[in-house]
Amino acid sequence: MSVLFVQNGSLSERGCMSMADIERVSIVIPAYNPDEQLLELVWKLNRESFDDIIIVNDGSSAACASIFDTLDHISGCTVLRHEQNGGKGKALKTAFSHYVQAHPDGIGMITADADGQHRPEDIRKTAEELVEQPESMILGVRDFSGEDIPLRSRFGNVLTKFVVKAASGMKLTDTQTGLRGIPAAFAKELLEVKGDGYEFEMRMIMACRTYKRSIAEVTIETIYMDGNESSHFHPILDSIKIYYVFLRFLFSSLASFVVDVSLFAVFSMVFKALMPMGFIILSTVLARVLSSLFNYFVNRHVVFRSKQYPARTMVKYYSLAAVQMGASAGGVYALYHATGGHEVPIKIAVDSLLFLLSFYIQRNWVFKREASYIGREVNHY
Repeated sequence: MSVLFVQNGSLSERGCMSMADIERVSIVIPAYNPDEQLLELVWKLNRESFDDIIIVNDGSSAACASIFDTLDHISGCTVLRHEQNGGKGKALKTAFSHYVQAHPDGIGMITADADGQHRPEDIRKTAEELVEQPESMILGVRDFSGEDIPLRSRFGNVLTKFVVKAASGMKLTDTQTGLRGIPAAFAKELLEVKGDGYEFEMRMIMACRTYKRSIAEVTIETIYMDGNESSHFHPILDSIKIYYVFLRFLFSSLASFVVDVSLFAVFSMVFKALMPMGFIILSTVLARVLSSLFNYFVNRHVVFRSKQYPARTMVKYYSLAAVQMGASAGGVYALYHATGGHEVPIKIAVDSLLFLLSFYIQRNWVFKREASYIGREVNHY
C-alpha cells in the first residue's frame, strides 16, 4: 500500500495534461442546506472547463429550493435529489451510482464540499493528478499547523491520522479532507462499502487497502469559513461511527489487559513467598494463558467476526501469544531486578508498549483473511 505526495505544483505545469483528459473527469458535490457559495463554486468550475458537475441535494430545506433551481439551469450541471437528509455518505454513493451508469468511459470524479472551502484551482489540481494516476485515490491535503485552524478540525485530524496509522500503517497528512479524486473503477467498489454519514469518508480510505489501491496526496489551500461553523460534522457522534471497528479491538484488548493484570497480581501474591526468584515468570505465564483465551474468543467472535475454521486462527494467535508472553516476561523480569521491585506497575508499562505491536500482527497475520485490513469490516455496517 503506497502513499505518494505530489510536490512542485500541479501536473499541468509539467506539460502532462490535455483538455480532453480534464473533460473526462466529473465533479461531485454533496449539498445539505447550501448557501450562495455553492452557486459561485459551480460557476467558477465551469470556467475551469469542468462540464459535468453532479450535485446531490441531500434533503435540503425548502429555503434552498431557489439555489437548486438555479443549478438545474446551469450548463453541465446535474442535480440529484434525496427527499430526506440521508448523510454525506449516502449522497456520495448516489452520485457514484449515477456516474458509473452515465459515464462508462470516464476517468473518475472529484468530490468537493459545497461550502466554499475548496478553491477551483485546487479542485483542478486534484483532477490533474487523478488523470495522471487513474487507478489511485487522490487526497487534497491541508496544512493543520496554522494557528487559525479551528480546534475541532485540528483535533479531529490528529485523532483520525492516529487511527489510520495504527490500523493500516499508512501515514496520511489529512484524513478528513472532502476534496478527493475517485477513479471510475473504485467508484463501483465503493458502492459496496457501508456507511451513510461522515464515517463513509474514513471507510473510503480503509477500502483502498481492501481493494489494493494506492493513495496520492496533493497540497491544497487551507480554508475555513467562519471557524468551520457550516460543517455538519459532529465530532463525538461521527467519530464513534468512524472508529467503531477500532474501538471494538481497543475495548477487547483493554478487557483482556484487566484480566491479565488482575490474574498476575493474584498469582504474584500466591507464588512470591514460595519462589522469590521465579514468581514473576510463572505468574506471567499463567495470567497470559488465561487472559489470552479470553482475548482470542472476543477477537474472533466480536472484533474480527471470523468465519474461518478456528484451528487455523488459534494456531496463529497462540504463536503470537507465546512470543508476546516471552517479551512481557523477559521485560518485566529485567526491569524488576533492575529497580528492585514494583512488579505490577512494570507489568502495566511493558504490556502497554506491546499493545500496538499486537494489533499490527493480528490484523496482518492472525485474522488476515477475515480482516486483511480493518476497513474490510465496513461491509458489515
